[in-house]
Amino acid sequence: MSNIKNEPKIKNPLIVAIREQLEHRALWMYLLCDEAKKKGLEPQDYAPAAIKRCGLYQGANLRKKAGGGESLKGLKKTLFTKPAQWVFEMDIKNCDDDHLDIDFHYCPLVKAWQKQGCSDEEIQILCDHAMCGDRGIAESFGCELDLPATIARGDDVCKIRFVRREKK
Repeated sequence: MSNIKNEPKIKNPLIVAIREQLEHRALWMYLLCDEAKKKGLEPQDYAPAAIKRCGLYQGANLRKKAGGGESLKGLKKTLFTKPAQWVFEMDIKNCDDDHLDIDFHYCPLVKAWQKQGCSDEEIQILCDHAMCGDRGIAESFGCELDLPATIARGDDVCKIRFVRREKK
């Protein structure tokens, strides 16, 4: 029996369609890792680094869109838009130049892995790999990413915390 609770409250057809696109991306990730395992490759040996590279690339583009600075207000404005907030059922808890605290109440990636019949342990590992993209985005903004709670670990919410530890 799964300990993961991950049911959306927002049922708008457009939001559902966007979630399905994100689920499809998570399905690719799962199937790539599964096929690699069958060939003797361990996903932890390549997936975190590859996904972090994607996050670094995305983060660099987000910084450009935000005006080139490292303020987390720019990250909020460019990545965590109203549509994104609806898709992930996010609550922006705090946002200033050095902190961006967001609670996610739903995750379409976790839903995709649940649909594939992944165990809770597999979902936790896949989630950790996927979060390497967010770690790369954080690094692009001169920050770190803290995850004090995640839906994939059975928490009611993902607590995503972008934190600048030291001022430059």
